[in-house]
Amino acid sequence: MPRSSWWSRLGLRAGVLFSIVTPLAAGETVPESPAAIQQELRSFATLGSVLYVAAHPDDENTQLITYLARGRGYRTGYLSVTRGDGGQNELGPEFGEKLGLARTHELLAARQLDGGRQFFTRALDFGFTKDVKETLRIWDHQQVLADVVRVYRTFRPDVIIAGMNPVQTPGQHGQHVASAVLAIEAFKLAGDPKAFPEQLTEGLTPWQPKRILQNQRFGGGAGAKTISLESGGDDPVTGESFATIASRSRGQHKTQGFGNFAAATGGRGGARQETFTPIDGEPATTELMDGLDLTFARFPGGTQIAKLADEAIAQFKIDDPAASVPALLAIRAKIPALPTDPVIADKRAQLDRILQACLGLTVDTTVSQAEFVPGEKIQMHHAASTKAAVPVKWTGLRYPAADAKSDFTLAVGGAQPTVHDGEVALGKRTPISQPYWLREEGTAGMFRVDEAKLIGQPVNPPAFPVEYVFEIGGQTLVIATEPVQLVTGAPLAQAKRPLAVIPPVSLRFPFEVALFAPRATKSVEVEVTAARASTTGTVRLDAPAAWKVSPASQPFTLEKAGDKARFTFTVTAPAQAASAEFTAFATVGSASFNSGRVVFSYAHLPLQLLQTPARLKVAAFDLALRGKTVGYLPGAGDSIAENLEEMGYAVTQLTGADLTPEKLRGLDAVVLGVRASNERKDLAENLPGLFAWVEAGGTVIAQYNRPNNNLRVPLGPYELSIAGNAPQLRVTDENAPVTFVVPDHPALNTPNKITAADFNGWVQERGAYFPSKWDETHYTTLLAMSDPGETQPNSSVLIARHGQGYFVYTGLAFFRQLPAGVPGAYRLFANLVSLGK
Repeated sequence: MPRSSWWSRLGLRAGVLFSIVTPLAAGETVPESPAAIQQELRSFATLGSVLYVAAHPDDENTQLITYLARGRGYRTGYLSVTRGDGGQNELGPEFGEKLGLARTHELLAARQLDGGRQFFTRALDFGFTKDVKETLRIWDHQQVLADVVRVYRTFRPDVIIAGMNPVQTPGQHGQHVASAVLAIEAFKLAGDPKAFPEQLTEGLTPWQPKRILQNQRFGGGAGAKTISLESGGDDPVTGESFATIASRSRGQHKTQGFGNFAAATGGRGGARQETFTPIDGEPATTELMDGLDLTFARFPGGTQIAKLADEAIAQFKIDDPAASVPALLAIRAKIPALPTDPVIADKRAQLDRILQACLGLTVDTTVSQAEFVPGEKIQMHHAASTKAAVPVKWTGLRYPAADAKSDFTLAVGGAQPTVHDGEVALGKRTPISQPYWLREEGTAGMFRVDEAKLIGQPVNPPAFPVEYVFEIGGQTLVIATEPVQLVTGAPLAQAKRPLAVIPPVSLRFPFEVALFAPRATKSVEVEVTAARASTTGTVRLDAPAAWKVSPASQPFTLEKAGDKARFTFTVTAPAQAASAEFTAFATVGSASFNSGRVVFSYAHLPLQLLQTPARLKVAAFDLALRGKTVGYLPGAGDSIAENLEEMGYAVTQLTGADLTPEKLRGLDAVVLGVRASNERKDLAENLPGLFAWVEAGGTVIAQYNRPNNNLRVPLGPYELSIAGNAPQLRVTDENAPVTFVVPDHPALNTPNKITAADFNGWVQERGAYFPSKWDETHYTTLLAMSDPGETQPNSSVLIARHGQGYFVYTGLAFFRQLPAGVPGAYRLFANLVSLGK
């Protein structure tokens, strides 16, 4: 069909262009198959929106999200109040901010499967807590409440579902309770223009959801009237059961041990009832969406769009999606007349993705390398192709970050992609790539985010966005993407690596913590690594005035990219016990950088790059050692071995095969990493050799294990067990008083005299997974500690004489305290290593 007659079917005047930019948000995809396009059309015509609120990654109800998003076509989101930074890691040694980053991307991978959208607040997961009041105090109640209100006003859900019980019950995680409390409080405030009015100056408007309910997965709401929803059935696109898809979604939480979730559950299909207790808002009698208009007719001027959408759905040809292009463009031309509203913006972007899919229009921008330094030129290969016999004109490219564009006219179509190569300079002041919530120093409970528009979003926007501009039937379609490096042989999740901005050099301290005696002088090293050839500059340490550093700075010249050089600074500690933090800075030209570089990889996630400031914790205190050599058997991952080296021990890495008296000869102690009995398949069979070495005079310190099904026993030479994940087997209050059960025990006296002051300054928790049962004739209980109002067993440290040696089992959180530079934790650990010396 000639172009003029093809477009005449649209009833559009020549030369009238409608321009809509369609950035692809995290969790959104362009439908690929005709069946997926058809279902997306149904979803476009459906205006129901639901937001599920809970505390952590893996707290969401993936079955419900899958059913609502893929089955009913609702805009469905999950607001995880935290990123799970304080959790465990079943895959590797990444904890804290690294774990939070990994779990963020696990949630995004889950949403790609179940069809939901992902949101967060600035709240930091500071670990297990049994008290909602403590949680809200540490988080900063008003700040995190403001974030929840912001997400409501941004996403504009009709229905809020609290995933947790808002009433604190014994053993319930305080953060779980807090998430429900916040969901309810935000429901009451989001529609009030007097609540957090600063958000209204940013372009947000008040929004009052219709109702809020509690999902009864985890109890609560006893005796209240409930409504039910059948969430079983099959996906209309793939034919899989919603349960199967939900299981694969939940299986993305691999750092939490859910990697085999789909296989373990089998993704059982069939009927499934979801039960909800109404909390507030307009009552619902039979349905979540009772009383809601789920069409465009809810908006002024939307009735015609609703009619056109229904017609497009009815006339969709599964064997010819491109036949729907005229109908889609007709709808698209009317959308600008609708009110300005975030939901309309979402629907407009969704329509553009449907249009793109019907055209079979794809765009790709590739670069030869993923990392660029500010000021460098980016050479990009742009390609566009279409499968449909519909005229598509490529009219240009835009580079918003560089305030640049390239105008041209190319026809898109045919057997080969249409290509265009371009070069654009990266601005010299372009920020270094770093997750937005980690750019600034936060508090114990909250991340600091200075750019308000980012609050709530899962990840950063692209570092260097690229916008493809097309003309289709008199309308302008702008498709936003980003440059990627194609990585051959990489796991699927890492095959396309997005462009990242890096500094010309990165900085690193060899250890997390540097230990000093008061008044002592020692060397501190900083490693400088060049990202580019022929890099020159100076490096310095920024330290508090009480710590003396010499020299003030040192010059460096690095010839090749990847070259490293270490620079030694002489540091003298204050006369009194003190703790501080040093930051390394490098000056290159007129710019100053303090970025470290950490890259870690899990095959199910994109490659993760962290460029957190290079900081070193320093602590000056009296520390005595006995013994010189320690063997370390890794578990799930911690930095205890590095901390032991900083204490002054020579550390030998061990495997299970090394646990024999002969191979352990010459060691003063052996330390088992956290959850070694859970994670290592080579430990159980080699424990007899380890225990024989203890009998002959050795000392073993076994750190905590979890009471999982994969717990490999025995945990010690005498009876020792952990009964379930009971809250009473952990002390979450890091300031909980500590009593010495056996004050004259060598572990509390030699070579360091342990006092109550040694338990000051602990972080996140005292410890977890304390043994629930032990052989009291052999094990000595060293310490007593409990959370307020509770009584924990005195098993945080158990010490047994075994022959001529000592076996220690401890649930104390040394793996958190030593990297945090807590002096008392170092002194107590040194005493445990010194037993029998």
